[in-house]
Amino acid sequence: MNVQEQAVRFCCHHDWLYGVLHLPQQPVTRGVLIVVGGPQYRVGSHRQFVLLARYLAERGIAVMRFDFRGMGDSDGEIRTFEHVGEDLRSAADFFFSECPFLEDIVIWGLCDAASAALFHAHQDSRVSGLVLLNPWVRTEQGIAKAYLKHYYLERLFDPEFWKKLLGGKFNPLASIRSLYEFGRNSLRGGKSPAVSEKSAGSACDLTVPLPERMLDGLKRFQGKILIITSGNDLTAREFLDLVDSSADWQATLRTKQTELCHMESANHTFSTREWRDQVTELTANRVLSW
Repeated sequence: MNVQEQAVRFCCHHDWLYGVLHLPQQPVTRGVLIVVGGPQYRVGSHRQFVLLARYLAERGIAVMRFDFRGMGDSDGEIRTFEHVGEDLRSAADFFFSECPFLEDIVIWGLCDAASAALFHAHQDSRVSGLVLLNPWVRTEQGIAKAYLKHYYLERLFDPEFWKKLLGGKFNPLASIRSLYEFGRNSLRGGKSPAVSEKSAGSACDLTVPLPERMLDGLKRFQGKILIITSGNDLTAREFLDLVDSSADWQATLRTKQTELCHMESANHTFSTREWRDQVTELTANRVLSW
């Protein structure tokens, strides 16, 4: 299939944002807006977003990827994932204006871009679906528990750990201090609170814990969701531990149109061709079938 790639720019509060449109010759009526997470720009780690966009476009899906204000080629001040709602709105407006055949879009995001997408999606009726990879739900208590459960405990059963220890290549005192700090942090805070009426619309209210704001966005979004997690990634482990320990998260995921897909051997950015191909195929199939 012939695909046209077009460099674009659009305005968000007097700042120019830059991106790339991938336009199939015979597009379907649903597009994908790729949202960038962390200190990344629209190409992505190991060209992940470029390759994803080209694959989807070859399947007839129009794609737009862009840089937030302050990142990559875009103008403006850098901002965190909790304050990119206006960027997302401007990008979606431009995407629809350039692609009048679109009826709705799916937002695709990795790590804190998944969190940003979940904050924004319920506010835009044009968003029919979300593909969220290793969602960022970081709290001091959550990451401490993840380290204790998935790093320190697993190291005790790792032969390489014992070789280093017996060979004098490992500093046990430093690890004990680190383990103590993680243990102390994991005991703070108690259970995650359920989303209350007061937290409604609290995506940017930093006094509300991040997992609670994420759950609020999940409850409010009416579209379909695909969540993809990696086995070899503490961000994913923290998210899965949160779900496992929260009846409210579990109940919400059951009642929503949500599918969970876990790739046990994959790392945070799905860096091999095999993992990347699995993600792109899952994405394309869901976008075309939803």
